[in-house]
Amino acid sequence: MTTRLVIVDDQAMVRAGFAALLAAQADIEVVGEAADGVEAVALVGRVRPDLVLMDVRMPVMDGLAAARTMLEPVRGARTGYQPRVVMLTTFDVDDYVYDALRAGASGFLLKDAPAGDLIAAVRVVAAGDALLAPSVTRRLIAEFARRRPVVSRASSRLAGLTERETEVLRLVARGLSNQEIAAQLVVAEQTVKSHFGRVLAKLDLRDRAQAVVFAYESGLVTAGVSD
Repeated sequence: MTTRLVIVDDQAMVRAGFAALLAAQADIEVVGEAADGVEAVALVGRVRPDLVLMDVRMPVMDGLAAARTMLEPVRGARTGYQPRVVMLTTFDVDDYVYDALRAGASGFLLKDAPAGDLIAAVRVVAAGDALLAPSVTRRLIAEFARRRPVVSRASSRLAGLTERETEVLRLVARGLSNQEIAAQLVVAEQTVKSHFGRVLAKLDLRDRAQAVVFAYESGLVTAGVSD
């Protein structure tokens, strides 16, 4: 299955480089490019890609504002469409990225990541997972979650989870993979996937990225403190 992709960056050479690399993959089709957030929102509305690679810092409208617009729940409900968004940044710690994940982005990638990592990132997110494996992503979320108070509304939603679902969410937020969680809980990996699927459904979360943010904001996991 081919992943339709839009690339958003204010540097033409960066866009061209990414486009050439990704378009050369048999399972990826670059369907458009944009130089700022305003162009990106309009383009994505027209071509409806599966995935958007978007720079964080751009003129006119930055990547965070554009991501919020694309992923805004009311907009999605009205149009019946929301893309997946991966933020591109030159910094490994950036509060814009935390806010983008909170808004619904599926992860982020450093611009100087190896070509293979970029291609793999597109495939991982297009398949419905979140790009949260790199330790830098977990550090980033923990750092900026530490600066924000627990949201009581989010905390109360935890009551709808079973004890095992809560434990799976806690371990996901700690950065463990499904395989690692299965080993720790001594269950099958498919069982972990089933538990986590119910967590997403009960909490009305889109993917692993939003689940990690929710776990911090609800107070289930405290940044910098081991359970």
